[in-house]
Amino acid sequence: MAKGDKYALNEKPRQGRATFLRMVRFVGHEKRLLIVVAVLIVIHIGCSLAGSYMLRPIINNYILPGNVPGLVRMLAILAAIYLIGVAANWIQARILNLVGQRTVLRMRVTMFDRMERLPVQYFDTNQHGNIMSRYTNDIDRISDAMTDSLANMLSSVLTLLGTLVLMLVISPLLTAISLVTIPLMYLVARFIVRRSRRYFSAQQAALGTLNGYTEEMISGQKVVKVFGQERKVEEDFEALNRDLNEKSKNAQFYSGLMMPSMQNLSTLNYVLITIAGGLLAIYRGFDVGGLAAFLQYSRQFGRPINELASIYNSIQAAIAGAERIFQIIDSPPEEADLPGAVELPDTKGDVRMDDVVFGYEPGKIILHGVTLCVAPGCKIALVGSTGAGKTTIMNLLPRFYDIDSGRITVDGYDIRDIKRSSLRNHMAMVLQDTHLFTGTVMENIRFGRLDATDEEVVAAAKLTAAHSFIRRLQHGYHTMLENDGGNLSAGQRQLLNIARAAVADPPILLLDEATSNIDTRSEVLIQKGLDQLMEGRTSVIIAHRLSTIRNADRIIVLENGRVVEHGKHDELIARKGRYYALYNQQFE
Repeated sequence: MAKGDKYALNEKPRQGRATFLRMVRFVGHEKRLLIVVAVLIVIHIGCSLAGSYMLRPIINNYILPGNVPGLVRMLAILAAIYLIGVAANWIQARILNLVGQRTVLRMRVTMFDRMERLPVQYFDTNQHGNIMSRYTNDIDRISDAMTDSLANMLSSVLTLLGTLVLMLVISPLLTAISLVTIPLMYLVARFIVRRSRRYFSAQQAALGTLNGYTEEMISGQKVVKVFGQERKVEEDFEALNRDLNEKSKNAQFYSGLMMPSMQNLSTLNYVLITIAGGLLAIYRGFDVGGLAAFLQYSRQFGRPINELASIYNSIQAAIAGAERIFQIIDSPPEEADLPGAVELPDTKGDVRMDDVVFGYEPGKIILHGVTLCVAPGCKIALVGSTGAGKTTIMNLLPRFYDIDSGRITVDGYDIRDIKRSSLRNHMAMVLQDTHLFTGTVMENIRFGRLDATDEEVVAAAKLTAAHSFIRRLQHGYHTMLENDGGNLSAGQRQLLNIARAAVADPPILLLDEATSNIDTRSEVLIQKGLDQLMEGRTSVIIAHRLSTIRNADRIIVLENGRVVEHGKHDELIARKGRYYALYNQQFE
């Protein structure tokens, strides 16, 4: 299986029926409210059907004989019946709107909970914009279907059944004639359904791809502009937009066929009934009131079919969106901790890798039997050219990925025998790519340890040289950060990330190019803070600026996933090997 296949978001859609039934199960959590809705719908439909049936006695017993007082009395009863139906319809619409919103809320929570349990590999192999599209566009499709279409669908089905029964009561012969067009309606609907379902699924997938590309271009605008690739980006966007446009046109074309097709067949059905009913009234003595009521029912019989056709577009879009949402919900989470996995006790920080082999994809090995050890409280540095495997080691230590073979231990415990949450609670990581959340500076630093006091946050900021620039912000530690700290410099953002690691106060520190985005002056300031932070802690550092790791207890030189050299800075320089070459390259 290629990298990402396990978590691909564009897999073949499931069957629409299975997805629809699964959506219904989500709605089923609101059983009590749904029962109330069903009762109100029955009342509404009952009033509508009763009102139509009353045409028969009104015409036969009051209009034709000219009984005006009786007619007024019957019309008053008819008005009351319709008012009850209107009230029931209004109440059920309000309740169903509540049910729909609760269902969508539950679906969002379920999807987000699953996302939080997905492995890092999932996010490494899927467009973030495509994932976001499922929280917005696809959820909106389902919300529209829940609030607008669900009641109409249920009402239409019940109206069909009730109308059919009353039509049989009035005239079985006319009912048989009215059913002549039903098989034709079914065949036409089946033809349209099979094609439009496929196109709606393709439309939602294309929309997700377009959103993913748009998100990438928004976040990468500086790169686009500095290299002058605006035209290339526009062309790519136009190609994706055209693809979405074509798939949307096909989806809308086939779904748009449903309504007029059903209306035309319904009109044909009405004409046949009118002709047959007129002949029965003339030659068989069929009562005029019964004919008027039957014609009313024939219209009502066609109306729910037309309504089902009109909401078909919404239902198909919702099913296509639900398929994509269920792909996230069904994605396998991080593998569960092994039975008997332990909580890591107070950690000394003894970290070892023994003959570790790992590859992100089968057949493409990144680490070839890497062995290294970090004694408690020691600081080691990983150096090497791009692609040597440094960041991969950083991903393996907190078990973002599991190794293929070999062993990684912390204080003698195989990390696979330690609960992931416990393992990661004993580590803090500062990545090359910074990330800040929407919130205050104080909240962003405290994210490293939520129970940290304000004083501890300030102490962490002072330790990492962030305190001085934070004081100069408009509201100090209470300054709001948005858009990933866009109002701060790259160096300032990284300082906050380092302060976040400091407030976590872990026994093991993982620093992946932690000072890469910091200017030389800031680097000098925070290096002292980092030294204090790493004092007494096991630290694993990746640094391209080799001058920042001269005082490391041990330097590990990696090339092509293998350890080629190790030792202290002066020892490696004296050997004039690979480290010596890397060190001198910085000054060429």
